[in-house]
Amino acid sequence: MENAFSDRITDVPKSFIREILKVTNDTSIISFAGGLPNRLFFPVKPLQKASFDVFEEEGSDILQYANSEGYLGLRQYISDRYRKQEGLDISVNDILITTGSQQGLDLLGKTFLNEGDDLIIEEPGYLGAIQAFAMYRPRFHPVPVSEGGMDLVALGKVLRERRPKLLYTVTNFQNPSGISYSDDNRRAVAEMVRNSSCLIIQDDPYGDLRFSGTRKVSFKHLLPDNTVLLGSFSKTVAPALRLGWLVAPPALMDKLIIAKQAADLHTNSLAQRILYRYLCDNDLDAHIATIIHQYGLQKAAMIAAIQQYFPADVQYTNPEGGMFLWVSLPAGMSSMALFEAAIKKKVAFVPGTPFYVDRKDSNTLRLNFSCSDEATIAQGIKRLGDSIRELF
Repeated sequence: MENAFSDRITDVPKSFIREILKVTNDTSIISFAGGLPNRLFFPVKPLQKASFDVFEEEGSDILQYANSEGYLGLRQYISDRYRKQEGLDISVNDILITTGSQQGLDLLGKTFLNEGDDLIIEEPGYLGAIQAFAMYRPRFHPVPVSEGGMDLVALGKVLRERRPKLLYTVTNFQNPSGISYSDDNRRAVAEMVRNSSCLIIQDDPYGDLRFSGTRKVSFKHLLPDNTVLLGSFSKTVAPALRLGWLVAPPALMDKLIIAKQAADLHTNSLAQRILYRYLCDNDLDAHIATIIHQYGLQKAAMIAAIQQYFPADVQYTNPEGGMFLWVSLPAGMSSMALFEAAIKKKVAFVPGTPFYVDRKDSNTLRLNFSCSDEATIAQGIKRLGDSIRELF
């Protein structure tokens, strides 16, 4: 059967994190591997009530086929929230509801990428984006990111020497590193891209999860006609809903809707109606405030434990929000080797390798702090610190 598969599916590896999560099914393992929101904060009762009310008031109408763009009420809510939170005037006609923001990545790849097209991606970069875009066999051009944002020298080199169609970014609390682009860096990136044919994709699933610092400017402010926004309710309400969205200028939206129709006709319209009812009847910002208060405590606990239990020459990021931080081991150390050692001590993380497009191994790793309480974090980081010292 091997010859039956397409080249594109043969080239794309399985999700590394999904494979690791199989290992962490062992409940004795403390896992910092998943990118999971904390289940303690899922609004179970309010969503249950919203479901009942939608069925009670709208009956069989909510079980019919729906339009591809998504439920108008939900799109209007997203439009209003952009105006309130970021001062962006986005029409409902520029919003497409997707099956999670991951589908947005797939639709963008399907719509814009031919085999061999140039695509700029962050290094390290979100492995879900690497996997989604790899299906369309582009030529990846990794550009390093650090505490201040994207490496402008490396970005300029790619823009001069190639003709990239897309530049994919997670500018707020980046997955995997947790870093955020500074306002100055965002403006510099926008100016460099301004006179090119490159489209900026700003993926922002974590932007509302800020527990320190201030909100930064959006690329949509800086380059409105050359920016696509991706968003998601997975990190703020519940991932099982699989509801995200894509914002694109009208000239692009028509083609994206065609790609959407070819994929699934429309995203689950029942889930859209239930979510919309929940959002109308509840204070989303109050709900998010509860989440970020706890995540802030959990991040602080992880930083304190790292400072106590890791060797002094291990470096780490200190994010202002989101769900992750990034650890750099001393040069020459293997995070894959550390993973094998750490599993024996019943603690898991994601080695850095899958967040790069061209590395067999690395000395970096991602830690998730959103799913464990402070005591568990301290215990797990101690086990991980012991594992690091054993490999020195």
